[in-house]
Amino acid sequence: MADPRFFKLAGPFSVAELAARSGARIAGAGNAELMLTDVASLDAAQATELSWLDNRKYLPDFRRSAAGAIFAQPAVAAEAPATATLLLTEQPYRAYAVAARAFYPEPPPAPGIAPSAVVDRSARLGEGVAVEAHAVIGARAEIGARSVIGANSVIGAGVLLGEDVRIGANASISHALIGTRVRLYPGVRIGQDGFGFALDPKGYVKLPQLGRVVIESDVEIGANTTIDRGSVQDTVIGAGTMIDNLVQIGHNVRIGRGCVLISQVGISGSTRLGDYVMIGGQGGLTGHLTIGSGAQIGAQAGVMRDVAPGERVVGAPAVPIKEFFRQVAALQKLARKKGD
Repeated sequence: MADPRFFKLAGPFSVAELAARSGARIAGAGNAELMLTDVASLDAAQATELSWLDNRKYLPDFRRSAAGAIFAQPAVAAEAPATATLLLTEQPYRAYAVAARAFYPEPPPAPGIAPSAVVDRSARLGEGVAVEAHAVIGARAEIGARSVIGANSVIGAGVLLGEDVRIGANASISHALIGTRVRLYPGVRIGQDGFGFALDPKGYVKLPQLGRVVIESDVEIGANTTIDRGSVQDTVIGAGTMIDNLVQIGHNVRIGRGCVLISQVGISGSTRLGDYVMIGGQGGLTGHLTIGSGAQIGAQAGVMRDVAPGERVVGAPAVPIKEFFRQVAALQKLARKKGD
């Protein structure tokens, strides 16, 4: 059970209700009326709790689990414990996420403006907005209904936030247009100057950064991530993209829909990502590249060339994944020969 000091438990829910919510099919012990009180891992779940199996590595835990109900793929149904009601689906982890959100719904914002917050008189706040302690909202900013501005956060002049946006504590946003249902975690920095200089023998000449950051709807941006505004074009984050903590996105970068960027990824200016691109932790991309839709870039990859749609690359410099493992095998073979 999650710590009740931090998480409020809803329910209980019947197996039938959770099956309907998740689109799963009831099988196994088949008790559609069983009332489930919470979610838990396979090895800890009890007879009134819900669990899931998504990774075959945990098949031993699945076989001996005491869970009352388990989300699983049809292919493993025969290995389930006899006491478990199965909720069969090809996407058990997704189904579990739907169910877990039912048990632990996100609490609604507590509307109101903290006495210590500073809100410019020309700013417009929608119905039900919450502005927490010491937050600052600048001139002409527009905050959509039911949005939350976390403690000590700064929303710059002219910034537009859509409805149901949640801004974590100590974030700063300037020169930005942000869609609906966007979540920015604590310490995020959006819209600051891009890193742009002209070289000159007498010293660097800073270029004015005249673009914006445009974040489309249903985007999540992790703690302490930074996204620079464009220099002459906008920096754009496409709808449904998920960005982890400590990611750096340079000016004029355009990221498509549904991309996933893991912690410590760095993307240099003017690089473009298609839809559903995935980049592993610490992946680094130089500037002015084109990464095709569906491409996958491995952890710690150093990408210095365009990547075709659907291509999988890894290594530094990054190469197609099959070529990378051929290189590794060749090096291992050379090392063995030298050792002999």
